[in-house]
Amino acid sequence: MTVDTSPEAQLEPPRQTSLGTAAARNLATTTKSAPQMQEITSRWLLRMLPWVETKGGTYRVNRRLTYTVGDGRIEFVQDGGDVRVIPRELGELALLRGFDDKEVLTEIAGRCVQRDFRAGEVLVERGAPAEELHLIAHGRISQKSVGKYGDEVGVGVLADGERFGENALLDDDARWESTATAETSGTLLTLSRADFASVLSSAPELQAHVDEFRRLPRQRQNKYGEAEIAMSAGHAGEVALPGAFVDYELKPRQYELSAAQTILRVHTRVTDLYNGPMNQMEEQLRLTIEALRERQEHEMINNREFGLLRNADFKQRIQPHSGPPTPDDLDELLCRRRGTKLFLAHPRTIAAIGRELNSRGIYPDHVDLGGQQAPAWRGVPILPCNKIPISKEQTSSILAMRLGEDNQGVVGLHQTGLPDEYEPGLSVRFMGISDQAITSYLVSTYYSAAILVPNALGVLENVQIARRPA
Repeated sequence: MTVDTSPEAQLEPPRQTSLGTAAARNLATTTKSAPQMQEITSRWLLRMLPWVETKGGTYRVNRRLTYTVGDGRIEFVQDGGDVRVIPRELGELALLRGFDDKEVLTEIAGRCVQRDFRAGEVLVERGAPAEELHLIAHGRISQKSVGKYGDEVGVGVLADGERFGENALLDDDARWESTATAETSGTLLTLSRADFASVLSSAPELQAHVDEFRRLPRQRQNKYGEAEIAMSAGHAGEVALPGAFVDYELKPRQYELSAAQTILRVHTRVTDLYNGPMNQMEEQLRLTIEALRERQEHEMINNREFGLLRNADFKQRIQPHSGPPTPDDLDELLCRRRGTKLFLAHPRTIAAIGRELNSRGIYPDHVDLGGQQAPAWRGVPILPCNKIPISKEQTSSILAMRLGEDNQGVVGLHQTGLPDEYEPGLSVRFMGISDQAITSYLVSTYYSAAILVPNALGVLENVQIARRPA
């Protein structure tokens, strides 16, 4: 027998002697997964919030009467390198609260002088005469004073939209109570007492407003700004007891349920012919609901009307003392409210917290949440939420909140019992079949969030999360 050993014969592929896998797969039942989706997150906020049934689609938050004296932040406009304060925003100053003469406010805004500062610059010295109001357009400024025992102590950190020196506009003897030093470069606008007095002398309506401000007796308040309830304690004998009543806000805030909706379209041919082994309609609906729930959590964090980040009280917003989220910053955030139930932060922010703890040789606690271990600080879980934004400067925020109606905390709002309800607060409504044989379903969920009292929610802002060079 002769064997062909030519090069051509050696290059021929071997003849197939059994059934190949490619053909065999045509007869086999494939093991497959359900459709996967990268957008799905843990959605801790939706899981942890107590949900309040909201009949009528509106939730009213009744509170004790509070006397507001212009404690919000001031906004600015920027034109190239020039920064100007928005005249109406000057109404956030206690002195100008309720004053609405646009021409006079524009005149005051025009007297504000821009001042750019650099990191490390001392802006005002403790004990020096205070002769101007400073409005911070951009940057971080630390305030330090002298403690009881002569050592330097930190008073606070101010950032964009805040101000200091407001009492200098009317008090000729005012002096700076603390030294203000720039931690970063930035810009502020300065209004001198002399310029304010010049506008005051030429605007009778402003003079009348200021005179009324000076004459107005200060309503007795508790430290939260609520009208004080008169009472007597520690007395002896038959003394006349003060009468009291608890006054309420005349115009309480109302939260209306917001909606997230989409129309799911599925061709009848798909559901008729390709419904095994998985129900195509159920899988389409499952992924659509996941996307809606992700959007719901995003809105509950960022929505301008009811989002937690946008609606946190300005007095409950603090700045980190050195940039990164240190244990001291977490303690300050924690101590501003009773019964804090959770911290909420972006996963990258949680990593930054871990780096700061590790650098100090501190290891976080862990708590059990339904069988899942979560890192914690002082026993309060630190939960991830990738809906909290990160700025282009690599800064983010950390939220701390108390939960529940009974605790005067933060609550989620929804309404159950909807027509064609598929999940609590979510409905799937059949809309018909088109001429193209496409079946349509309206998928809707209604929700909101309410902060029952201001100190139920606190925010540590402008947290630096970028890794520092080694």
